Amino acid sequence: MELIPIFKDQLTRKVEIDMDIAALSMGMSQMQVAQQASVSVMKMAMDTGSEQMTEMVKMVDSGAGPSPDPNIGQFLDVTV
Repeated sequence: MELIPIFKDQLTRKVEIDMDIAALSMGMSQMQVAQQASVSVMKMAMDTGSEQMTEMVKMVDSGAGPSPDPNIGQFLDVTV
């Protein structure tokens, strides 16, 4: 490994980089597939959450109906 001058008083080591284009391409492709799978799983989770929210809103809107005794459920007694 030889030393090459960068500035007047500095020396740095010359490093040779071996680029394997095929390996780089395969790695990038694998990362893209992993990212697509991650986005797909996230979309499925969001759809499931949306469906659950819709069902919960329907359930709340339907309600339990009026209480048979109007005095029950009006007040809450709490002791500490």
